[in-house]
This record gives sequence, C-alpha cells and structure tokens, in this order.
Amino acid sequence: MKKKPPQRKMLSDQLREALRNADTTRYAINKATGIDQSVLAKFLHGERGMSLPSIDLLADFLGLELVEKKRKG
Repeated sequence: MKKKPPQRKMLSDQLREALRNADTTRYAINKATGIDQSVLAKFLHGERGMSLPSIDLLADFLGLELVEKKRKG
C-alpha cells in the first residue's frame, strides 16, 4: 500500500500562520506596510486573498523569504 505524501501547506496558509505568530498588531502592520487593517483581517479569516505586491510587503515586514526546495528523483 502506497504511503500518501505529507500534505503541504498552501503559501497563503503559511503566511496567515506567520502573521498570527508575529508579535505585532494589524495596526503596526498597516503602518509599516500600508496594507489596510480590514484587508489584513479578511485575509487572516480566509475571506479574501492578497495581491503579490501585498504578499511581498508582508514577507519583507515579517522577515520571510521563499526558498526553493529540491525535489528528489
């Protein structure tokens, strides 16, 4: 019987998790990035997505970077 590969988290889910774990407020994120607090709230609740420029701003604010993972085989 084949083992199922581990389920990967979507990038948006990982960003939501990083935002929730950040020791900061939506207000502080808004002031640092210019992203409206209501947009952040809707994103955190899964009610909307984020544009790539906004994702870039959030990743920079949180100190995140996308790392390519080499596939086996």
